Amino acid sequence: MDSEAMSTCEKARVEPTSVVSADRLSSLPTEIKGKILSRLKVEEAVRTSILSTTWRDAWANMPGIYLHEGNFARTKFIMLVDMVLALYKGTIEQFGILSGKRSYHDEFARWMLMLSRRSPRSVIIELNSGPRYRIPSCLFSIDGLMSLRLKNCIISLPRVFQGFKRLTVLFLKRFSSTDRDIQNLLSFCPELTNLRSSSFEGINCLNIQAPKLESLHVDGDFEEINLDASNLHEAILSTPKAKSYQSVSVAHDKEGYVKLPLGSLSEIKTLAIFGFMKYLSKGCILMKPPAVFTRLENFYLAICFWDQRQVLTACSLLQNAPNLKKLHIRSDPLSTRDQDQVSIQGLTLELQMDHLITASMIFFKGLDYEVDFLAKLLSCTPALEEVKIEWMGEMDRSMVLTKLLALPRVSPRAKIIVT
Repeated sequence: MDSEAMSTCEKARVEPTSVVSADRLSSLPTEIKGKILSRLKVEEAVRTSILSTTWRDAWANMPGIYLHEGNFARTKFIMLVDMVLALYKGTIEQFGILSGKRSYHDEFARWMLMLSRRSPRSVIIELNSGPRYRIPSCLFSIDGLMSLRLKNCIISLPRVFQGFKRLTVLFLKRFSSTDRDIQNLLSFCPELTNLRSSSFEGINCLNIQAPKLESLHVDGDFEEINLDASNLHEAILSTPKAKSYQSVSVAHDKEGYVKLPLGSLSEIKTLAIFGFMKYLSKGCILMKPPAVFTRLENFYLAICFWDQRQVLTACSLLQNAPNLKKLHIRSDPLSTRDQDQVSIQGLTLELQMDHLITASMIFFKGLDYEVDFLAKLLSCTPALEEVKIEWMGEMDRSMVLTKLLALPRVSPRAKIIVT
């Protein structure tokens, strides 16, 4: 065979191979194309529809649709959201819409109606500009919703609310509602495992009934909380306003004891309470509290060391945690001396924490009250290895450090680190 014939054969073999290679992406399964396009911005993914017929609907198989206002002009962002919600086919697994610069109140209800028809499994709505957005009833009718995150909104449940039977994650931030609506919302989420709620208005009493709840974060201005969650592992509670709790004992109740506002603590492993100590300590000094935090390993709390009632209450709570391993304390830097302090001279409270390994204190100012508490801690923790202190004081640091280093400690391994 001459050289010309051989060249012709080689071209015949190469050309089909090149065509197949060039179209290899187009021949991929639709779900794979969707995953590839999900790494692009939505507007870029939509543009691939003009490449060929095989790519025309590929973007509609993206597992997640996240629309960010970014630098879009308002009209262009509206067009993008409308187009995506109108042209997307089938179920949207994950949907998110985020804005910060402009208001979309006039478009919001229409978008939510279009979204509800796509039966999303996960929804994130963060339209931050302007007054709060009222969540339309159609969003509460989505069957199969598993994760819901709302910010800057008003929550008002429709009269006929069937609940979110599969919802496991609920994050609510900067919102307003009522005691009844929030109670009903949570009660009709039987699979809820993770709840976070912060910066809210209109809620005085939080009634949370969630049998499968594992993690709870609440940060807001409320007066009372009642929790029924037997499977809870982590609770972080913060409020500047907690005025009353049914679980707090009264002064004449000799059998009473301070108890955190939780219906069940048998499974709790991580607990944080900020803004509660003042109210928990009112009229209650624990002498022999029952050990209810039997599985608690991590404890975060804020104490005003001027108020010795709070210190005594803190010791009582620590005595309630026989298996505690990590203790984190915030010395309240804003509190002032309480002129209405109850005298605790002559009262003693035994404190023994055999399993505590590390402790830390932030906003430490070097006050005698703080040093005395650390002395108490070092004397009752045989397994303690390290105490970290974040210095925030204005007094002579070297003098305070000398006091700290001279404190007797029951653990020979205990180190004090000041930063």
